[in-house]
Amino acid sequence: MFNRTSQHCATALVSLASLSLLAGCGLIPGDSGDGGGKISVGTTSSPVALDPALSWDNSWELFRNVFQTLLSFPTGSTVPEPDAAEVCEFTDSTNTVLSCRLREGLKFSNGDEVDAAAVKYSIDRIRKINEPGGPAGLLGSLDKIETKGALEVLFRLKKPDVTFPFVLATPAMSIVPPAEYPQDRARDDGKITGSGPYTLKSYEKHDRAELAKYRDYKGFADRKNDAVVIRYFDESEAMVKALKDGRIDATYRGLTAEEVVALRREQHDGEINVVDTVGLEIRYLVFNPAFPGPDEPAVRRAIAQVVNRDALVDRVYRGTAEPLYSMVPKGIVGHTPSFFDTYGEPDAKEARRILRQAGVTAPVKLTFWYTTDRYGSSTAREFAELKRQLDGSGLFEITLRSKPWDDFQKSFNKGEFPVFGRGWFPDFPDPDNFIAPFVGDRTATGTPYRQDEITRKLLPRSRGVKDRGAVAEGVVRAQEILVKDVRLLPLWQGKMYVAVAEDIAGAERSLDPQSVMQMWELSRKTSW
Repeated sequence: MFNRTSQHCATALVSLASLSLLAGCGLIPGDSGDGGGKISVGTTSSPVALDPALSWDNSWELFRNVFQTLLSFPTGSTVPEPDAAEVCEFTDSTNTVLSCRLREGLKFSNGDEVDAAAVKYSIDRIRKINEPGGPAGLLGSLDKIETKGALEVLFRLKKPDVTFPFVLATPAMSIVPPAEYPQDRARDDGKITGSGPYTLKSYEKHDRAELAKYRDYKGFADRKNDAVVIRYFDESEAMVKALKDGRIDATYRGLTAEEVVALRREQHDGEINVVDTVGLEIRYLVFNPAFPGPDEPAVRRAIAQVVNRDALVDRVYRGTAEPLYSMVPKGIVGHTPSFFDTYGEPDAKEARRILRQAGVTAPVKLTFWYTTDRYGSSTAREFAELKRQLDGSGLFEITLRSKPWDDFQKSFNKGEFPVFGRGWFPDFPDPDNFIAPFVGDRTATGTPYRQDEITRKLLPRSRGVKDRGAVAEGVVRAQEILVKDVRLLPLWQGKMYVAVAEDIAGAERSLDPQSVMQMWELSRKTSW
């Protein structure tokens, strides 16, 4: 979701129990970032909603900076750490009762107390509203919430789930004041009331959000600036121009590969720095079997046999991404290149055999959908390359269609697309979060995918294991099933890039393990 020094950040590949997303490569040695003041950040990813109960997407960048959650992922953390809570811990041997005790003296920006009742209310309303494609999908393990006094919250789970604290650390679980957020519907006045590092002073949809330091904030964030302006751009070209012209201080999310390469060259002139971080962002195709074509497994397998990921990455992403052969990316426990193990190198002759054996007549006509503004300007070229490959095989005739993200999201949640492209930025860095959101009746893709072995056996077994490094066997098996079904086709895995003006410090610490930008880490250098 989310700049560049002359050094490259190292990637730590370790077991999930100690997964380290390396914070970075440092800016110029000795630089101080205590300049404070106002920082302006540009992005091509604007919020879909301002109410946390509605959003399981790019609204999280704003939420993380204006709301608190019980737990969070500070930069460099390997597991959730306290935010609004002083401590959260399982109180039973079966990992089904999680107790969280709040910090004392927390207040929302409207003066109301942040107490156990507010926490219960905030998470209960997510389930009550139950927004299609919304964050209620993260709460499948939750049975009920109880409060003990003003500061203790008990989460009773339906079954053991050691990943539940990770869920509580997502911006989706933001704590809101009951007096200002209706229990059974979204807040719709265009305002935000939270207890996070900043308050939202003003907001213009698709244009800007203005944040000011919240004076009564009590949490883990060490704010290094006084205010932040987030500028929303339709195209990355305009965003990069604004950075070069000095109208913004940093970019976050949306840079094309060409822009990253060009900015890397320009950093040698000392005007712009680019920081890259470990990349858990993935891109993939979704097949909806409610439509003719995708309903035929042989069609899905033939596409998997034809798609050339190396050519896609080389032609479109120019070294800023790498081919991905599993929904579980490199750097996550249990990753295996399962699609490559099954399909090997792209082979149109083998794809033709797959279709012929199933009685499918070529060419197969399909419509591929993508969003124009969620993932940056490279998406259109990515889909043009997929069309080139598939049409070139003589086995497919692909029509490309697109929509802006707001409309695109509504459409895929209604099941209106036969084949469409999605990206995934992890809610938390655990293999569970690269499998569970995509299977079951409620999925992050809006397309039901019933897979009983995964949902009833593999995931419940994994969630009972505290040592996350010990779940690899089940993760590998889940990937084998995903390859067999080909309901999802992983394409590539990419790094995250943030470009900053030469006088800005903190970029290397600004992205948390959820790939969400922590705006408070950015500041102006006082010596450079």
